[in-house]
Amino acid sequence: MQLLGFLLFTFLVAGYATWKLRKDNLNTRDGYFLGGRSLTGIVIAGSMLLTNISTEHLIGMNGSAYRNGAIIIAWEVTSALALIAAALYFVPRYLKMGLTTIPEFLEKRFDGTLRTIIALLLILSFVTTLLPIVLYTGAINIESIFELSDLLQVSTEEGIWITVVVVGTIGAIYAIFGGLKMVAYTDTINGFGLLIAGLLIPIIALHQIGDGNIATGISKLYAFAPEKFRVVSTEPSIGEGSREAILPFNVLFTGLLINQLYFWTMHQSIIQRALGAVSLKEAQKGLLYTGVLKILIPLVIILPGIIGFYYFGESLYDRQDTVYPELVKKLLPVWMSGIFVAIIMGAILSTFNSALNSAATLFSLGIYQRYISRESSERNLVRVGRWTSTLLALFAIVVAPFVAQAPEGLYQLLQQLNGIFFIPIATVILAGFFLPGVSATGARAGLLFGLSFYVFMYFIFEVNLHFVHIWGIEFVLNIAVMIMVSKWYPNRNPFTIQDVGAVDLEKWKFAQPLSIALIIITIGIYILLS
Repeated sequence: MQLLGFLLFTFLVAGYATWKLRKDNLNTRDGYFLGGRSLTGIVIAGSMLLTNISTEHLIGMNGSAYRNGAIIIAWEVTSALALIAAALYFVPRYLKMGLTTIPEFLEKRFDGTLRTIIALLLILSFVTTLLPIVLYTGAINIESIFELSDLLQVSTEEGIWITVVVVGTIGAIYAIFGGLKMVAYTDTINGFGLLIAGLLIPIIALHQIGDGNIATGISKLYAFAPEKFRVVSTEPSIGEGSREAILPFNVLFTGLLINQLYFWTMHQSIIQRALGAVSLKEAQKGLLYTGVLKILIPLVIILPGIIGFYYFGESLYDRQDTVYPELVKKLLPVWMSGIFVAIIMGAILSTFNSALNSAATLFSLGIYQRYISRESSERNLVRVGRWTSTLLALFAIVVAPFVAQAPEGLYQLLQQLNGIFFIPIATVILAGFFLPGVSATGARAGLLFGLSFYVFMYFIFEVNLHFVHIWGIEFVLNIAVMIMVSKWYPNRNPFTIQDVGAVDLEKWKFAQPLSIALIIITIGIYILLS
C-alpha cells in the first residue's frame, strides 16, 4: 500500500507536468530557462514555496523546534516582509530590464567581470551547501519512513546512499529535460500537496492528544511544554554561549533582515520564478501569495517538532533530525504514508532541480555565452545548460552523504554556510540599486572583503558572536569598503533602468493592501507568542 500510494502520486505529478509542456518549445533561451515567460501567480507561489521548503526544513527545522522550541519561527514569518520588498520594489525593476539572471543586473550596473564573479559564487554555493544538504535530509526522511535498508538488506548508511542516488537522478532528469516550466508545474502540485499533507501531521496528533478534540489537544500540548511555544529567545548573541545559540531575538534586527532580503529578492533559484512571470501583475500575485503561505508554514515545519517533544520527551535530543520521520511513522496510517513520502520526495526534487536549473542558467548565459561561444545559438545554450545540470547533479550526489555530522542540526548548518555567500552578494546588489556613487572597483572590493570577513571571523578566529550578528557587521563594513574604494575609483558610468518591453508592467491593484495585511500579521505573531 505504501509503494502503491507513492507510485500513483509520483506518476500523477510527472504526467500532469509533461502534459502541460506538450506544446512548449524548450529549445529556446526563454522557453528553457524562464518557462517561456508564461508563469502565473498560483504557479509562481507554489513553485517558490516548494523551492524554499524542502527536507532540510521538514527535518531540520522540526528537529530544531523539538529541541529548542518555536524561536526559529523568525526564519519563516520574516520572509513575508522580504517578499513584500520583492513584489513592490525589486521585481518590477527586474522585469522592466527583462532579466533572465540576477548577475545580468550587475553587468548593466557595474561591469561584466562582477557579473561573472557573482555567477560563479552562486553556482559554488549551490553545489557546496544547498544541493548536498537537500539530498541528504531527503534520504534520511525516506529511509526512516520506508526503511529501505531493511527492505534491501543493507546497512542504514548504504540505504541512505542508494536513496541519494535515486532521488538525485530523478531530480536531475526533471531539470535537464523539462527546464524551468517542468520544475514550476511539478512544484505547484507538490507544494500544495505538502501544505495539505504537512498539516495532517499536527491535526492528527492534536486530535489524538486531545482525545478527539483538537482545541483540547492544543491546550494539553501547551500545558505540557509552554516554554517550547515562546518565539522570543533569551539566548546570548554576544559573548559566552553565543556561537552555540540557535536564534537570539536581537539578531532579527541585524543580519537576519539582510539575509531574508537577499534570499527572497535576489537569490537566483527563488526569484527566477518571478522572472518567468507572464506579467508584473502575476509576479506580484505569486510573491505575495508566497508571503501568505510562509505565515502558515510554521504549522508544518515547527509545530510538529513541538508535538514530537510531547511524544518522545528528551529521548531523541542527540538525534533531533530523526524526530519528524518518527512522528510520520507514528501518526500516519500505512496507506497514507506512501503518498506522504511521494510529496516529501517532491519537496526534495523541487529544491534540488530548481537549484540545478538556476545553476545551468547562470553558467550557460553568464559564463559559456560570454567567454566560450559568444555566437552560440539558443539551442546550443540549452544543450550546455543540460550538461551543466548533469555534472552538478553528479557532484551533489557524491558529496551529499558527507554532511551528516552537524551538531546543531542540518538546517543550522545550512544557514551557517550560506553566510559565506549570501551577505557579500546582497551587499553588492543593494549598492547597485541604492548607492549610485559606488563603482565597479568599489563593488569588487566590498565583495572580496565580505567573503573573507565571514570566513575569518566565524570559522578561523571563532569570535564569540552569533553568526547572524556577524552577517550584520559584515554588511555594514562591506558598504563602508565599497564607498571608500569608490572615492579613489569613482563611478563614471551613470546607470538608469530601461524598459525593454519584456512583459506587461501593470501593477496588481491588491499588492499594497495585501502587503499591509502581511506586515500586521507578522507583528501580531510576535506580540501573541512573545
